[in-house]
Order: sequence, then structure tokens, then C-alpha cells
Amino acid sequence: KLAVSLGLIDPAARRKYLIEATPDLPQQLYQLELQAPSTQYDFGGIFLTHAHIGHYSGLMYYGHEAMGARGVPVYAMPRMRQFLQTNGPWSQLVQFNNISLQLLQDGQAVQLGQIAITPFLVPHRDEYSETVGYRIAGPHKTAVFIPDINKWSQWNTSLVDLIKGVDYALLDATFYDDGELPGRDMSKIPHPFVDETMQLLGTLADEQRAKVWFTHLNHTNPLLQPDSVQSKRVHSAGFNIARQGLRLDL
Repeated sequence: KLAVSLGLIDPAARRKYLIEATPDLPQQLYQLELQAPSTQYDFGGIFLTHAHIGHYSGLMYYGHEAMGARGVPVYAMPRMRQFLQTNGPWSQLVQFNNISLQLLQDGQAVQLGQIAITPFLVPHRDEYSETVGYRIAGPHKTAVFIPDINKWSQWNTSLVDLIKGVDYALLDATFYDDGELPGRDMSKIPHPFVDETMQLLGTLADEQRAKVWFTHLNHTNPLLQPDSVQSKRVHSAGFNIARQGLRLDL
């Protein structure tokens, strides 16, 4: 499966975007092209969440040695922007104008036609940059995308209240439970286990739990197998598992 990325299409403005520049960027650009051909849709840029390799390293394909792109808008928070500007090989993308960095600020919406994207800080392993999730508001519905966070208890926002205020919640489900990585201390790579998230949200009404889509699955996660016991448990509890090709209308 490909690393997690979102394609965002605005039919009214005839523009399309990506959220995340993963190592699978070429294939994901192709999938976006199938949904929104470049003959009809302009590419409006990429929104980054943070500086972990699965989320930004696909920018290399825009570089001098590959696509040789010109001025692709890349939306990034202050530390993320500085990281790209001051560390090679990413700084060459800036120097050669392969990408054009667009500054984001916590809680400040970027208006893109009939779509508004708002970054918000979340606690994560911020070695090189801050980490954000995104609130994506369309003309009719709203989604949140939080692919990485340490633990919900470390965040100063109530996940329950957040879900009640949106139509879709794509949430970090990197690991299903503890012990998934034999020989590694999983406290050093904190994420909310799916079991933990389901317990936290277990008191929500059925229609609220149905808003949740578990995403960003590590290759060890049994939710990757649709027929696994764990996948059946998630569905029986009223939650969803995001699969490649999932389409959500805004």
C-alpha cells in the first residue's frame, strides 16, 4: 500500500491539491491525475504536516535531478519552512525555485476557492519541525486529518468535542496495540493505539462514531487486512478504516 496522502479537488475552482508529499508521490500524483486531469484542473500545491520522512521526502521528485518543477506551492509551518530552507537537499529545491514555500500559521485558515484549510498544532516527536493536523472545510461538509500525534491525552483539545464538530475525522491509527514491534520500545515512537482511541470514543452515539476513519497504518498493523479479527472489531464498534481510494465529499 502507498504511504498516506490526501488528494483535494475543488471542481468549482478547477484546482487540485495534495496533503503530504510522501515517498510514493509519483504514484499519488498519477492517481490524482486520474480523478482530476491536468487538462481541466490546475495543481495548486502541497500542504505538509511535519518533517518525518513519510510526510515530506516526496518533495525530492520536484527537484533538479527529477521533474525540474517550477514554483510548486508548498504550504508549511514556520519550523518546517526553515528546515526546508536550511537543510540540503531540500534547500536546493528552494534555491532553484522548484518549490515556492508558503507560510502557514497555527489556527489561521488558508482560503482556496470554496475550500478552507486550517492547520492546528498537535504534540508529536518534533525533532525538526512542528506537527500539525488540518481542518478542511468544503461548501457543505468539514473534515479533520490528524495522521500523527503522540497521545490524545497530551493534546489540549478534546477529541470527543472535535469529532462532534466535523463530518469526517481521519485519525492516527499507526499501531493497533502495544507489542506490535518486537524488540522495540514503542514508548519511543508514541502514537495512540487504535484500542485506546476506540475506548476513548466508545461512549459516542453511533452517528458520531461513524465519522471516524482510522488511517496512517504502519505495515505491522492488522487493520491492513480487511478480514482480520481486529478489522472486524473496529467495524463492529461502529468505526471505519480508511482504504486506498477512499473518497469523501465536502
